[in-house]
Amino acid sequence: MSLEIAEKPVTQVAPKAIPDLHRIAPTREERLFLILSIFIGVISGLLVVSFRIAIEWIRLLTLGPAPHPGQYRLIFAPAAAGLIVAVLVRWLFPAASGSGVNQTKAALYIYNGFISFRTVIGKFITSAIAIGAGHSLGPEDPSLQIGAGVASVIARKLNLSRQSLRLFAPIGAAAGLAAAFNAPVSAILFVIEEVIGRWSAAVLGSVVLSAISSVVVARWFWGSEPLFRIPAVTLRDPRELTAYAVLGVCGGVLALIFSKSLGYLRPRLRTQSPWNRFLQPAVAGLLVGTIGYFGFAQVMGPGYAVMDEAMHGQFAWKLLVALAVLKLLATTLSFSSGTPGGMFAPTLFIGAMLGAAVGTFEKHYFPLLTGTVGSYALAGMGVLFAAFLRAPLTSVFMVLEVSGNYSIVVPVILANTVAYLLARSLQPVPIFEVFTLQDGLDLPSMEEQREERGLHIEDALRPPDVPYISCEDTIESASALIARTNAPAFLVRLRGGSWYAMRREELTAAAATLTPASPIESALKPDRTPLLFPDLPLDTTLSYFARWPLLPVLNRANKNNLEGVITLEDVLRRYQDF
Repeated sequence: MSLEIAEKPVTQVAPKAIPDLHRIAPTREERLFLILSIFIGVISGLLVVSFRIAIEWIRLLTLGPAPHPGQYRLIFAPAAAGLIVAVLVRWLFPAASGSGVNQTKAALYIYNGFISFRTVIGKFITSAIAIGAGHSLGPEDPSLQIGAGVASVIARKLNLSRQSLRLFAPIGAAAGLAAAFNAPVSAILFVIEEVIGRWSAAVLGSVVLSAISSVVVARWFWGSEPLFRIPAVTLRDPRELTAYAVLGVCGGVLALIFSKSLGYLRPRLRTQSPWNRFLQPAVAGLLVGTIGYFGFAQVMGPGYAVMDEAMHGQFAWKLLVALAVLKLLATTLSFSSGTPGGMFAPTLFIGAMLGAAVGTFEKHYFPLLTGTVGSYALAGMGVLFAAFLRAPLTSVFMVLEVSGNYSIVVPVILANTVAYLLARSLQPVPIFEVFTLQDGLDLPSMEEQREERGLHIEDALRPPDVPYISCEDTIESASALIARTNAPAFLVRLRGGSWYAMRREELTAAAATLTPASPIESALKPDRTPLLFPDLPLDTTLSYFARWPLLPVLNRANKNNLEGVITLEDVLRRYQDF
């Protein structure tokens, strides 16, 4: 129950300014922060463009301009590339293995943002060789780590603080991913969702600037056209949404199979002898190449051209299902072997094949529905991205940015939500956290942080059961009131309607120096009790108890309305019960 006290409003004394405990950098670094973000974006963009050119050049050199089943090079090129990559990773670039996402998170949370320049070079070379030669991996995750590494190197060269080093890694990560995807919003959201997990205005501004700068550089070389083009989607029949919901269910189940496959094979290959681990990339390349040799060369490499063909109805639905399953198998083999490369492109490929299969099936058996195969393929990309990589917000904007088609937003949101919720219920641990645990690291789970229920002041609030007086009352009357109670402190209502928490010792000291008829406000110190409201996080109160024994909690709509009080004992008791 709240205590209502009317008082003529007057100008309220401003509370003492609370120091900002989350300042990002000293003054010199603040002046450099935004400028460096643009510079990092430009450098990352140029590196990612070079990375993609290197992949394409190696693809033409090893697989030829138009690889097709029956070519022996499809078998031997990825096997030879796997052997070369194994040599490079084993003796020159040991930190270059993996996708790049977890490695960037480890740099952020364990190594204070440190990523060596050797790792940047190694990631560039080994990933370009593996992806270009046909391993079923993608360039986006390595691009993320390359951008983060560039930012780390620049920050160290400028002798920036440890805190700034930690912040520059995600700024560079956003730049690298944005250039690889040609999608700045998706890159920003992914870095926030899966790398840093939280953001402030300063960090967000720097991430945005670096992502936009890198995309401007990338579009200077590749143009500003979206990656995929499909006609606008018009939902005339509500039953169409049912089909997208079915796609979400299929995506959630397929994401579970994908996660379980990687979670099973990857740790078993990592426990093999050093010699066996050395040969694993070559064996994985041989198996992936064999899949291509016997009629499914589409699963080799990132496969963006194949996705575009699927969106335009070039494949029968049975072939699309086969491509989705074989791509899942090929990616599991390539990634589990330790070959450097990313999971983004394979995830989009599998999702696109799944979505196109559902769309083609619908067109064949339910011709009255108006959805296009391309719209289902795009939705399928988002579905598997949300369910497998567990980045639901990024998945929606990623589909919109790579297609430039905002008419598909409603079915994409529906399908992605269904897939994400189903995947969470079937596979509680996200795939990146699975990899983290397999690597023996303890990195924060961003999905768990998003789902955490924090305590608020209202959870520990108790009624205003302490003595209170007006600031106009005398010290004598205040002393008489306190003498009748055992309370260690009491509240003084100020003229503006706010409150001051006064210790019994303060009153005793004031009574010894002031006359009994003096108003109690003459004994108050200049630092006012902070304004607290029920909806604030509970942990915000902890820093105040060193100065004030209890804290008044006010109503936001009417500060004359005292909602209750809170003490350190109340806070600790609530955390113990949580």
